[in-house]
Amino acid sequence: MGRGGLQARPVPGGGRFARSLRRNLTAHGFLIGAVLCFAVFSWYPMVREFLLAFQKTEDGRTSWVGLDNLVTVANDPAFWQAWRNTLLFTALALLLGFVVPFAAAIVINEFHHGQGYLRLLVYLPVMLPPVAAVLLFKYLYDPGYGLLNELLRHLRLPEQQWLQDPDTAMLAVVIASTWMNMGGAALIYLAALQGIPGELYEAAELDGAGLFRKIWHVTIPQTRLILSLMLLMQVVATMQVFVEPFLLTGGAGPEGSTTTVVHLIYQYAFNFNDYGAAAALGLLLLVLLAGFSAAYVKLSRADDE
Repeated sequence: MGRGGLQARPVPGGGRFARSLRRNLTAHGFLIGAVLCFAVFSWYPMVREFLLAFQKTEDGRTSWVGLDNLVTVANDPAFWQAWRNTLLFTALALLLGFVVPFAAAIVINEFHHGQGYLRLLVYLPVMLPPVAAVLLFKYLYDPGYGLLNELLRHLRLPEQQWLQDPDTAMLAVVIASTWMNMGGAALIYLAALQGIPGELYEAAELDGAGLFRKIWHVTIPQTRLILSLMLLMQVVATMQVFVEPFLLTGGAGPEGSTTTVVHLIYQYAFNFNDYGAAAALGLLLLVLLAGFSAAYVKLSRADDE
């Protein structure tokens, strides 16, 4: 009993409100931490690159130069060669890196036993460190004792200078990149394939459809959304290729045959110490990929409608 015979009563709902407030503050605290991480490690570098693209630093002094960095980059003879090589790599990587994982997923999906082991086998290259995987292919491509030339010698076929020949260097890089990265795409395709109702395949078989007709009329339409998304992601990823050419051919390759846009950015920044030109080229690549992504999404929506 308190003074005057009155007893303090708890405010109805007060405990519930306090718990809800603590819970919300905790959730917002975690969200603020995530936003700060994105701001420091993602958004700030993008804003900084945008500013650097229009600046030049000489003798410790930074000045605004407008579009001079873009003009400098565009007048570089390696600029157009790098774009040609990048587009060639993207085209070859789509032919192999888009078709091969989808075909592997279809084959694995046909096995009713041992799918877990097959999934592990396909995904193993992704778990290898990129440097180790590239060194493996560098050994395979070696013109003296490489396994591929040993195989050609046994078949009495002419040996190849895989990484030393401008005509084969880019294809060799694409094959290595496809083997290194196909595991993740194959598992995504496999998950999409396993979501297709079996009744559709049964109906196609009743209509007399063979394997290829079932793939064309059932599998591809049913996985169209995943295929579209993976196509967009692979184009964006392959246009930014750097690790494989850099480690296999030193970046430029024979006669500049494997010089890519990202490798040219690396050269401007770390070989020439021209961060403004590097940022300008990176900004140009960003604008190109953003425009392609926007156009691709718009066309995909138009087709769906």
